[in-house]
Amino acid sequence: MKQFGLNLWGEENFVIEGDTVNVNYASRPSLLQLTKEIREKGYKGPLLLRFPHLIKKQIDTLFTTFAKAKKTFDYKGSFHAVFPLKVNQFPNFVQSLIEVSHEYHYGLEAGSKAELIIAMTKTPLGAPITVNGFKDKEMIALCFIAAKMGHNITVTIEGIGELKTIIEVNEEFNGSSKSPVVPKIGIRIRMHSAGIGIWAKSGGYSSKFGLTSTELLEAYELMTRYDLLSHFWMIHFHIGSQMGDIAPLKKALREAGNIYAELKRRGADALGAINIGGGLAVEYSQHTHTQERNYSLEEFANDVVFLMQEIAKSKGVEEPDIFTESGRYIAASHSVLVAPVLELFSSEYNAKCLRLKKENPPLIQELYDLYTTIERKHAREYLHDALDHMESLLTLFDLGYIDLEDRSNTEILVNLIIKKAIALLKDEGTDELKKLQDRIQERYLVNFSAFQSLPDFWGLSQHFPIMPLNHLSTKPTNPASIWDITCDSDGEISFNREIPLYLHDIDLTKEEYFIGFFLTGAYQEVLGMKHNLFTHPTEVVINFDENGDYHIEHLIEAQNLMDVLEDLDYDTGLIDKALKHKIEESTKITAEEKRELLGKIYLYLSENSYLKTIQALSEKEQGVHT
Repeated sequence: MKQFGLNLWGEENFVIEGDTVNVNYASRPSLLQLTKEIREKGYKGPLLLRFPHLIKKQIDTLFTTFAKAKKTFDYKGSFHAVFPLKVNQFPNFVQSLIEVSHEYHYGLEAGSKAELIIAMTKTPLGAPITVNGFKDKEMIALCFIAAKMGHNITVTIEGIGELKTIIEVNEEFNGSSKSPVVPKIGIRIRMHSAGIGIWAKSGGYSSKFGLTSTELLEAYELMTRYDLLSHFWMIHFHIGSQMGDIAPLKKALREAGNIYAELKRRGADALGAINIGGGLAVEYSQHTHTQERNYSLEEFANDVVFLMQEIAKSKGVEEPDIFTESGRYIAASHSVLVAPVLELFSSEYNAKCLRLKKENPPLIQELYDLYTTIERKHAREYLHDALDHMESLLTLFDLGYIDLEDRSNTEILVNLIIKKAIALLKDEGTDELKKLQDRIQERYLVNFSAFQSLPDFWGLSQHFPIMPLNHLSTKPTNPASIWDITCDSDGEISFNREIPLYLHDIDLTKEEYFIGFFLTGAYQEVLGMKHNLFTHPTEVVINFDENGDYHIEHLIEAQNLMDVLEDLDYDTGLIDKALKHKIEESTKITAEEKRELLGKIYLYLSENSYLKTIQALSEKEQGVHT
């Protein structure tokens, strides 16, 4: 049995039981079982399965771990957290997030006007809202409206200009009011400390956001002059997403903690919170030697609490409340993308495909003899002979001395000999064998779009855990490349012998084979693009009741063809008329054929762009209800 690195990235959320990968919760249904139940309702494309209990697990773990750290160090400040909506704004996720987190007064972070509207409507009163990113007067006015609605909202200043706008909006909203309502004010500081890796530029003096020390002093003076200092209560910093190393955070905490203490000593009496931003990393790796995170959540929480306490004590100021905006950690594990394999593109290299003649060219006969007699003791010798014969035979084909059947037999036999040799010599693991393994990899055509569902793989080379949903009691032997169905050569997860993926050799005419892509809940949905006009997959929420039974709920089907075209501002009415007109004007078909064609085209327009599997088509043709 191959674990597919489940012990590294799985966090005990899923478990292999016998032949299948199962949800490690309540009644422990298999992902295959859930997938088949949904497909029986007629949804044949890729599926996105959401598990709200995994959102709750992450939130519980985050708050419990910080509570433990606070108790360990007798920390006086409070701990709070908000979810940054940019990580996943989809309604099924946000609604689940709010429902499972109410006991913690968990809030939302917004970085645009649309996100702010979501936060204003979904965040329970009293739970925090933080507003980051660049803002105009209208967005700041919305923050004032949220405050007047009773929301616990903090506007994070990204530049002096935004503070001046707050002063202007405050005058318009409150004027001479004796009881003005003003949102809390936060200031993002431009850190000298920088992160590492892809998102290192989020910190440091060249970062996009935040105030320098000089600008911070100017902001302090402006707030004092316009009587807003009593609303200044948070400083904010962020050194990058997916922070794999803990060391840069420690340095940034010391820097931010000292800035907090200096502002408190200067007279910012209302200042009482430090927002450490996001960055808490998720382990995506399926291989020990490529693990991405060098710390635990416990170490993360202990470092934050200890350093904030140490600085507060040394400077003689109150210990600040601690805020986090860790979105990836909360969202990544909650969803699984499941997609069926449509075709194995290298399956032609099979002994059944040989077209041997009664009399074959001598070198082909020798290849066949090598294939049928190869054993471990002479596997390497036979392998070298086969490779040499192939070069000779391809040269003979170029010169016209052998025909196409001979060439086909050559390719098949050499491929089969390489497979056998690798299996026989698998313990040696030489560089030669690894390179040959790249040549015999199987191409799995999978019914999904990498650009739509795994954009970080395409854009950032971020790898996601991948494993089949069943056959897990059988060792997979095919070195696997995964092809998506887009018309783009970048839509491929190539076999990489440094981080190899092996899948099973399946006869797709007899059964379907489903691939699961894990940890896809953070950023992938909101960044997904409609390349080739493939749209967001059909999604469902899997909830469990108090008896442990699961329920498939809140199904949202992938957009059909006309909906996608309408999203691109095509006039679908005109498209409809044009199709109908061109069919009706055709002089090559009868009236009955025209009606039949119109019926078919309207049926196809009501479906999405994803493909049907071979099995699904055969069942439909046979009249089997699916």
